[in-house]
Amino acid sequence: MREHAGQAARLLKALANEKRLLLLCQLVEGERSVGELNANIDLSQSALSQHLAVLRADGLVRTRREAQTIHYSLAPGPARRILETLHAIYCGEAAP
Repeated sequence: MREHAGQAARLLKALANEKRLLLLCQLVEGERSVGELNANIDLSQSALSQHLAVLRADGLVRTRREAQTIHYSLAPGPARRILETLHAIYCGEAAP
């Protein structure tokens, strides 16, 4: 039970940051490149990179490289389910 509590605490800590939550909400709708994420969120390139690094280290996102472009998507698991629920409640529609 302690292990699960620790995992839940790390997930909630990542979700507690508004900018990271906005990034994850974009990813509920599908894979995005770093450029696409940056265009939709008011962050400097370095701040965006730092937030994405946190999400990646916590296992909430996964990456795919295509030439010089890095694409991000939600990793499967509890975070995806929570974000899909938040998206349905606050964005008014179910995730694809």
